Amino acid sequence: MYSRRLVSRLSSLGTSNLTRPLSTSVVAAAPNRAPSLSDVEPNKGQLFDQKSQQFRDELAAAQKKREQDETREQIEDGKKGGRLSNLLYGTQEGREMDKEIERSFSQVLARGKYVHSIVLHDVKPDKVDEYVELVGTWYPRMANMPENKVHLVGSWRTEVGDCDTFVHIWEYQRYEGYHASLHAIQHHPDFAEFDRKLKSLINSKKTSLMQEFSFWPTTAPRKLGGVFELRSYTLHPGNLLEWETHWRTGLRARKEVMEGVGAWFVQIGDLNTVHHLWQFADLEERRSRREQSWSVSGWGETVHKTVPLIQTMKSRILVPMPWSPVA
Repeated sequence: MYSRRLVSRLSSLGTSNLTRPLSTSVVAAAPNRAPSLSDVEPNKGQLFDQKSQQFRDELAAAQKKREQDETREQIEDGKKGGRLSNLLYGTQEGREMDKEIERSFSQVLARGKYVHSIVLHDVKPDKVDEYVELVGTWYPRMANMPENKVHLVGSWRTEVGDCDTFVHIWEYQRYEGYHASLHAIQHHPDFAEFDRKLKSLINSKKTSLMQEFSFWPTTAPRKLGGVFELRSYTLHPGNLLEWETHWRTGLRARKEVMEGVGAWFVQIGDLNTVHHLWQFADLEERRSRREQSWSVSGWGETVHKTVPLIQTMKSRILVPMPWSPVA
């Protein structure tokens, strides 16, 4: 799985900005009707696969270009520094070794670079369309303001599970970014009116703060279509590291047949909870791809070793909102 922070744009897929700046372009104006599972066209698995492969190919090309640019810069720096540079910073081989060491540490520490929040709104059934109009205007607006220092990963409506529950995932630059974002948004002159209207449309609101697993970075914005599945696991206390170890293998197996969006573990809120988000062309493709997983080496062992770690698990089928960067 390639990093989501590599390329600037995939216009052919309708994505916004794959470098994931702390702002998000509005994809489309929010309609007055909430999307539903019936809006997803069936039998589009082949088209979904084509879009997915194109997305991956362009990410790979962007990664290669970035590496080439970095190599060019290092060569230029070496020419400028000459022998003095070697004395001060070591040989080229030494600098490459330092870079590898730094990369290995960054992979371990990557979970601390971004903080994600998952926000669940239980919307009153007769207020769904009003909610879509209100949030569909406010959320992209806040994400598009650089001073808010926040990125909207995506917004979805639950179609199977807790119906009329809307799921929103936000990304911040560490906890400092989370605090800065809250401060900026809640001091916006229009926030009080938005908050007043929102409270009249929902039964409850639930928020948890999460970090992504280092081996599964959250995807860049993309438009593949289809449906999403949010699988939530409550683990027995003390088993998170073991879960992470086994899922490193499990993800390598699963990504051969399934399209992952991201995986996070809760640090504040519902502790010992892990969320995995997947994307499929439709529910039939979901069934087929999950069955195919069992034929991939490593998946059966992952299930065997992770099931005992789970207290409870929950699955929701989601459809993306019109403004969702990941859809």
